[in-house]
Amino acid sequence: MTSLLRTACLVLFAGLLAVPAPAQTVEGPSVDYDGELPPLIDRQTFFGDPQYSSAQISPNGEQVAFLKPYRGKMNVWVKDRGAPFDAAEPVTADTTRPVPGYFWTQDSERILYVQDKGGNENFHIYAVDPDAANETDLGVPPAEDLTPYEDVRAQIIAVPEATPGKILVGLNDRNPKYHDVYRLDLQTGDRTLVYENNSRIAGWETDLEGTLRLATRQTSEGGTEILRVDEDTLRTVYTCSFEETCSPVRFHEDGERVYMTTNRGEDVDLQRLVLFDPQTRETEVVASDPEDEVDFGGAIFSDATDELLATVYVGDRKRVYPKAEAFEADYQFLKNELDGELSFGSSTENERYRIVTASSDVDPGSTYLFDREAQSLTTLYESRPELPTRHLAEMQVVRYEARDGRTIPAYLTLPTGVEHEDLPVVVYPHGGPWARDTWGYDGYAQFFANRGYAVLQPNFRGSTGYGQDFLNAGNEEWGTGAMQHDLTDGVQYLIDQGIAAPDRVGIFGGSYGGYATLAGLTFTPDVYAAGASYVGPSNLITLLNSIPPYWAPIRNTMFKRVGDPNDPQDKERLRRQSPFFHAEQIDDPLLVIQGANDPRVKKQESDQIVVAARENDVPTQYLVAPEEGHGFRKENNRLAVAAQLERFFGAHLGGRWQTDVAPPVQARLDALRRDVSAVTLPDTTQTAEAADGLAALDGSALAPATLRYENTVSMGQRSVDRPTTRTLARATHDDTPVWQVVDAAQRGAQTDTLVVDRTSLRPLQRRVGGQASIRLTFDSTSVRGSLTMRGQTRDVQQNFDRPVLASTANMEVALAALPLEPGYAARMPVYQLQQQAVATTTVEVTGTDTVETPAGAFETYVLEATSDGPGPSGTIHVRRAAPHHLVRADLEVTTGGRSVTATKVLQEMTTDGTSQTE
Repeated sequence: MTSLLRTACLVLFAGLLAVPAPAQTVEGPSVDYDGELPPLIDRQTFFGDPQYSSAQISPNGEQVAFLKPYRGKMNVWVKDRGAPFDAAEPVTADTTRPVPGYFWTQDSERILYVQDKGGNENFHIYAVDPDAANETDLGVPPAEDLTPYEDVRAQIIAVPEATPGKILVGLNDRNPKYHDVYRLDLQTGDRTLVYENNSRIAGWETDLEGTLRLATRQTSEGGTEILRVDEDTLRTVYTCSFEETCSPVRFHEDGERVYMTTNRGEDVDLQRLVLFDPQTRETEVVASDPEDEVDFGGAIFSDATDELLATVYVGDRKRVYPKAEAFEADYQFLKNELDGELSFGSSTENERYRIVTASSDVDPGSTYLFDREAQSLTTLYESRPELPTRHLAEMQVVRYEARDGRTIPAYLTLPTGVEHEDLPVVVYPHGGPWARDTWGYDGYAQFFANRGYAVLQPNFRGSTGYGQDFLNAGNEEWGTGAMQHDLTDGVQYLIDQGIAAPDRVGIFGGSYGGYATLAGLTFTPDVYAAGASYVGPSNLITLLNSIPPYWAPIRNTMFKRVGDPNDPQDKERLRRQSPFFHAEQIDDPLLVIQGANDPRVKKQESDQIVVAARENDVPTQYLVAPEEGHGFRKENNRLAVAAQLERFFGAHLGGRWQTDVAPPVQARLDALRRDVSAVTLPDTTQTAEAADGLAALDGSALAPATLRYENTVSMGQRSVDRPTTRTLARATHDDTPVWQVVDAAQRGAQTDTLVVDRTSLRPLQRRVGGQASIRLTFDSTSVRGSLTMRGQTRDVQQNFDRPVLASTANMEVALAALPLEPGYAARMPVYQLQQQAVATTTVEVTGTDTVETPAGAFETYVLEATSDGPGPSGTIHVRRAAPHHLVRADLEVTTGGRSVTATKVLQEMTTDGTSQTE
């Protein structure tokens, strides 16, 4: 269910189904084809709403649900299993946006679905009882918003069979970056906290009973750490590096082991399916690709017994390998009865009935109800019964050699009825970019092929599925590197084969594909004659600095794969790879398409490239949908985009296009068009970039204080408590007014004394006595001194290219003096003595919270900390009232390959001799 919902929550940007429209007029191609193109297929057929889609059978087998238009939008309908489709009744009536996905609860009592507002991806979870006696004015049962919180993104984590009336959800209302886990009562809407996410957890895995068992988070180096949930404690049980992949799939029916996909280990490139025991940490390989070609691609499990039924791999085509005898017999029966590739949907609890779909490259598919007991198939519906599939084009598997000898897999769709020589071409790179294209029906590929274009879909470096080496070969290779070269070399392959007309090559894509479009026009302007960018980023610096807050758990991976805008060298490379900064090189027509509410690629990305291209006198067209996000879900918006695309490429590449446009679609297209001359350049100079925190420090905000903390430090299964008392006092040092910060461990085992300038808080001196002896003297750009540990003394002498802080204590005192407010961010370069290196920790105020501590209840700012080296990462709570003393911190530091977690909680605070609480 979880993976199904994740799929449902994605914005489906292409390949939508439709019924055909009446005959249309055609603008003839300017290309001199050898042969005759097939009849022009109405764009409504490719991009209109389907008559039926997304069928699911209820777990008890009594009803079938599906999506169908109602009141102008795709909504959920329900019918009895044996009833005809015209006997179905609607159960949702969303009149503003199509329902993107839904499913049945385990007891067949309710349908759950998700919906956002205007494409902002802040999904709410709704529940509806299809058999409710009462109905609303819209003619459907009432739907309950189970997560009625504004600016909150709800996630469904588990729908346990053991508790059909309760589900596990993730909510980021406390902290927009991280989702806490709640058990949600579907009857009352009440939620019960299961786990408060103060540990930067990105994902959760439950066992088959719905008990939280595993958590996944990112290490500071961008790798993956899988942790066992032991009541209130998280223990690391499995890790893989940034260059590797590991992820839980589903718990085994024995309740002890978990299926995982991983390629951890030396000489392991392709991901395999393994069984892992979180207690013993033993691993058993279950399956890997028999053809040793691609990563593990998926698994099918029994709803009746929870056993593994089959494994799936996606090479050039999808391959299914049965693992259970009964499933193998069913699979062979279905293969004999149906044409095309099979996809398995929902099944009943006893597994008698299952939804099955058969599709191909020229057929978006037909959906059936399979009765295992009777070994029979009942046709539910064809996706597009009147689509003239005989006029659609075959999707071919091709491979070509890139300039460095790497083989690039790709798919090529060529127009039917004509010779495949000197054709206009649309290069169609996929989004992600950590995704891949697959063989099968693709709405845009068929649309462009029907208009007379050859369509190339390369799985360039950085695409997933082909092993870790192929994936990592795309790291930092955006725009001017191998990822873009693979597209350019694909064009050259088509030219060398005689397929492509060199002066009639265009490029079009969405998301990363939109970026690749802009990069192609910018960095290889001689290759392309026109390009269309659909929600594509133009400036990698502003893109990375404006990612949604809930992407914080994967922030380090993005920085590793793309670049860190806070690192000077990376930032300079990102600038070189950003089309916005080199738009003067664009000399071909550009079409830009954008959703105003896109949280991933914000509208500024399109605004700024439109302005830059306009200033370079590039013919530029711009479509903006004010009620859409990362891809358009509304039918008329999709049809308007299709109409503009075919006219745009027809004008500049020579393919034909449909000239007539239905009045509602034309009206929508007119509304989407923007006057390019009126678009203004957004302020991108410091967009979401953290300021230099040291420049904002003002020690006058501090006052003498004594703060007692409980510190718990954990590494692996070892945990140590280290109570400390911090004293902040005014003093003088070499006639300079200073703050003296003394951290004393329990019973005086160790004392760390830090002397900082009273105004700037820059370090002047640090002295540590106890198990280790440290003597350090700082000036504005250097440190000198010595470190003695275990009888060994090491000289310390290091220069810096900027002022730094001396220690964690120095950073915490600096936080207390910063002008914090919601949205404020600061960069804090801190000298790490053990590594003799500077790690920059970025802290950002992401929200507010009330924190209970032994010292009392405090109103706090919530700060998220990330470090570019051995510094701390995690969540910090500081007092909202100045000075912003630390109240609680949950941090992690990874050094030398080892992860250390530290929790720090305020026990007592005294200022001016008075014990303070709030």
